[in-house]
Amino acid sequence: MLANFLNKSKPINFIGLTVFFFLGYLSYLFRLFSSKEFSFNTLLESILLLALFIVIFFIFNFIMVKNRLTFDNSYAFFFFILLTFCMLPVIANYKVLILFVIYLLFVRKIYSLRSINKVLEKLFDAGLWLGILFILDSRTLIFVPLIYAAIYIHHKITIHTTLVPVVGFATPLFIYFTYNFWYDKTEEFTNLFEPNFSLNFDFYTNSKYLLLITILLILSFVSLIFKSLKTLTINNTFRRNWVLLIIHTLIAIIYLFFVADKNGSETIYILFTIAIILANGIEMITKKLFKNIALYLMIFCATGFYIML
Repeated sequence: MLANFLNKSKPINFIGLTVFFFLGYLSYLFRLFSSKEFSFNTLLESILLLALFIVIFFIFNFIMVKNRLTFDNSYAFFFFILLTFCMLPVIANYKVLILFVIYLLFVRKIYSLRSINKVLEKLFDAGLWLGILFILDSRTLIFVPLIYAAIYIHHKITIHTTLVPVVGFATPLFIYFTYNFWYDKTEEFTNLFEPNFSLNFDFYTNSKYLLLITILLILSFVSLIFKSLKTLTINNTFRRNWVLLIIHTLIAIIYLFFVADKNGSETIYILFTIAIILANGIEMITKKLFKNIALYLMIFCATGFYIML
């Protein structure tokens, strides 16, 4: 049964779930090549996109396991694979995936703050990755509070922990400004500080994404409630990471709705936290029969949404 397979975090689970995604990716390629003329360049691009997906899966699994965001199981990776699969038609894009890789590298540093080792180095790196992300998508500036939330939850707000992320963030911006100044393109740099935000929800209210987001938010809310009732009563590292995860989710949702040029690809930013929250929720189900039913229903729903796109 599926629950038995996912109940432990093993290398075979990572391989098996990646193969599962690969089969889904083949179906995506079949749809792609049936709607456009086959070419070697298209095939090469598809292979490179698959390589990017594998990099994303590796980073996600590393963050989850290293920082113990769930118990010793593969539910979070399963949900992440499933959510990625159902969003394939809109996120199978170089720019989207490269931005998400950088985003995950930023997130990795945020959750690694649970450890007391090399705190200032991690804060510098977090600011650095967010600075790079800001250059590529200036709207991601909205994730800055996540850095200071992590500092407050895991450590203390001091002059050093306050300024180091700023220095890290400013470093790639200084290099980018220097480049634009040298080639007399400073307008491109100043445009970064005029992000294109909008509270127009027409794209979601008039599309099939509303159903997906509604289902995910309801399931996540239920998981948060039941897991929080148990987690928040114990003062440990997981509780602090759980609070951080909630804050992270709220910021990601705000980013999702503030993006002006919505096309569905921006939903990739909520996949990280949603997958982990759902995994912690499914862990609360004690009977394997109910757990298996929930897992298979998720597969059915994800496949149905993928077909609808």
